[in-house]
Amino acid sequence: MKILFDKVSSSPKPFDFVSDGARVVGTLKKSGYHRVALDAKVSGEIELGCDRCGDSYLQSLDNDLKLSLSDQVLKDKDDLDIIEFLDGTIDISYILESEINAHKTAYHYCPKCDSSDEELEIEF
Repeated sequence: MKILFDKVSSSPKPFDFVSDGARVVGTLKKSGYHRVALDAKVSGEIELGCDRCGDSYLQSLDNDLKLSLSDQVLKDKDDLDIIEFLDGTIDISYILESEINAHKTAYHYCPKCDSSDEELEIEF
């Protein structure tokens, strides 16, 4: 789902996008000449692999997402919650995919391993 940067105004523009079992619902609102504020909620379920036993399981997503979007290169790199869309379009599918991938890169344990008292390392 792509939205032209110029079509976003100072009044909130709602959006709703679903991909791979995850959903992002929120609003886009112009917050400056080259800035748009994204205020959204990510929900749904994604498939993860347990980092202990390797089994696949479903993990629920339920988190708020607040980002600043820009249509130009920013010189200030202090704020990590900024995404630059230099082609003039805001790509909601890219934002959702990035959130899912960020979640997948963390360590996760399936419910079976999370409640296990067994030692993690096995010595031979």
